[in-house]
Amino acid sequence: MSTAQGARARARIEVTAAIKEAARRQLAAEGAAKLSLRAVARELGMVSSALYRYFPSRDELLTALIIDAYNSLGEAAETAHADVAQGDFVQRWRVVCEAVRGWALAHPHEYALIYGSPVPGYAAPQTTVPAASRVGLLLIGVLRDAHRGPGLADLPLPAELRPEAERMAADLAPDLPPEAAAALVAAWAELFGLVGFELFGQFHRVVEDRETFFRHAAVRLAHGVGLVLP
Repeated sequence: MSTAQGARARARIEVTAAIKEAARRQLAAEGAAKLSLRAVARELGMVSSALYRYFPSRDELLTALIIDAYNSLGEAAETAHADVAQGDFVQRWRVVCEAVRGWALAHPHEYALIYGSPVPGYAAPQTTVPAASRVGLLLIGVLRDAHRGPGLADLPLPAELRPEAERMAADLAPDLPPEAAAALVAAWAELFGLVGFELFGQFHRVVEDRETFFRHAAVRLAHGVGLVLP
């Protein structure tokens, strides 16, 4: 790559980062539904036609922001998980849950973008799936390691739910028993429900010591998917 090409590439990276940062400020001020390329361009002192060379549509900018948010959340969870002994499955599960909460409290508007109300008229493309899967894959990995090692506690599964549980296991983790797959999906929803309730004010005047409450709830979720204390 020539010097001129390298300079252009660096300039493009810098402008792209500036556009996304301005868009995040707009998310914080107006919400995702009101994200406007024209408003972002005005804030940066750009003409709209110049911004369209980086993001041809609002949806492409939204997708970039969503992927960045999922990757930032995934990185936070993976970093926390890496510091835990591999054989302590409950602790591995708990620190992933706590990392999700910690990231959400530090990035409330980005959390709302990926786990809040859907943006009218926007449908996330498949390109968001790898980033969106990072936390889920960590939790699946904890269950998989426990299942292969000391095993998982017996989990009840109603007969009428077994076909659906078997389908979920086949789609998400074929090496896990259907009981564990069904419990995992429920726990995943409960985790983000807990975080969302705290972040969006539903615990106001209900839960005061929220950190302790969340830690206890995360351990109960671990037990609910069949993980047991060593």
